[in-house]
Amino acid sequence: MDLRKVCGFLDERQSRGTGCVLVTVCAVEGSSMRGPGTIMGVAEDGSFAGSLSGGCIENAVVAEALEALRQRSPRLVRFGAGSPYLDIKLPCGGGLDLQFSPLGTATLPRQCLAAIARRQPFSIGIENGSAHFLPDWRKARFDPDAQSGHFGHWPEPRLVIAGHGAGVEALADLAQTMGCSVAALTPDAALADRLTMRGIPALRLARTTHTDLLQSDPWTGIAFVFHDHEWEIDLMARALSLPHFYLGAMGGRTAHARRCEALSAKGVSDAQIAAIRAPIGLFHSSRDPQTLALSTLAEVIRAYHQCDFEARLG
Repeated sequence: MDLRKVCGFLDERQSRGTGCVLVTVCAVEGSSMRGPGTIMGVAEDGSFAGSLSGGCIENAVVAEALEALRQRSPRLVRFGAGSPYLDIKLPCGGGLDLQFSPLGTATLPRQCLAAIARRQPFSIGIENGSAHFLPDWRKARFDPDAQSGHFGHWPEPRLVIAGHGAGVEALADLAQTMGCSVAALTPDAALADRLTMRGIPALRLARTTHTDLLQSDPWTGIAFVFHDHEWEIDLMARALSLPHFYLGAMGGRTAHARRCEALSAKGVSDAQIAAIRAPIGLFHSSRDPQTLALSTLAEVIRAYHQCDFEARLG
């Protein structure tokens, strides 16, 4: 979820005329914190954005990137198990093949940022060691001999929160802090104003049938955090008809049984109703807003990472 940060870093540095290198995880051997396609950006002043190992090899990666930039030569380097750098090891015992691609222009990070803003799937291609933008999603593939391949990136998770009360505010704040795109729908005008002032788009629900405000895409999770469950039925019926990777709702078993009956009466199918995650969150009986927010966001992010978007959209 730090793709936007890395691309933003590279774009900002390149706009100032600073030389930069894109570092890409191309292959993983054994256990590793990051997977193929993970990127890190390094500038010629030694500053960088992103991480590849949780701090184990970042200094060595920066040094290698600066050497690649100095020579203006892309290179593929193994770190960890099987690496020529005997003094640089990964505590997990694994190995990473990293591609170092000096960037000639600001085109790549700018194109990536534009696709991220449009919530458009894209890929970063590597051809003879040089990185370029591809306007579609492609499954990770890399040929180490040719130093060529491509790595697809899905849009970052977006969380739409519909509800009222302190739980909405706590969940919106936490999701924003974790780098998710967040939006809120609430009948509470004061809450909508507070969220908007903190940079979280929030719209006020004037009535229970105000469902046209709800919009989503395949990379959107939707959380219903209503204490008054009559607010949610029409919204939830619409949400279930829209693309999404997660839909959860607050409330105990009795409340959920009533919710299911009301949705069935609206013509919602049994399969759609069965997909609702309720009670919401990884751990239930959360009494305070902060714990509820943590429980819910953990479930949302887990669902995002477990979703096979290629199969769903293929």
